[in-house]
Amino acid sequence: MRHRKHTFKINRTGSHRRAMMANMACSLIVEGRIKTTLVRAKELRKIVEKMITLGKRGSSDTRRHAALRQAVAYLRQPSVVRVLFDDIAPRFANRAGGYTRIMKLGPRVGDAAEMCLIEILTDDVSPKAEAAPKAEGAEKTVAAPATQEAAETEEAVEATVSEEDAETDAVVDEEKNAG
Repeated sequence: MRHRKHTFKINRTGSHRRAMMANMACSLIVEGRIKTTLVRAKELRKIVEKMITLGKRGSSDTRRHAALRQAVAYLRQPSVVRVLFDDIAPRFANRAGGYTRIMKLGPRVGDAAEMCLIEILTDDVSPKAEAAPKAEGAEKTVAAPATQEAAETEEAVEATVSEEDAETDAVVDEEKNAG
């Protein structure tokens, strides 16, 4: 019986699935964000988060070396593992998981597969730290966008929000003056 034996199959052999996931994990580590289907992204999240957790090991040289070997055995690209251990993992030293984000994009035109962006978070801000009350006058910190496209999107959203706020303020002022 296959009770609770969840596997990500998508009509591929086991070796093909493992190779595809390793390749996608390497692409995500190098690029910072990739566009893929939702099913693949959910499976990729499990793998990438385990790799980042491996990258956080480093209390002793022996333990770090063992983690490096485990990561290279799965990812098969030593240069990508170096990026993971030297650049990405240290950013999340104080975070206990949740290193990636999946954003849905809608259906793909050809076959209506649900598409999404999966990205590695750019900073170490835990949800508890965001929810904590801030001191009066403290400014909001904004994560740096991974690409120029993300920066342009964020600027457009901020401009739209500020326009909506101005319109709302104008309506409220008119209502006060009329009443």
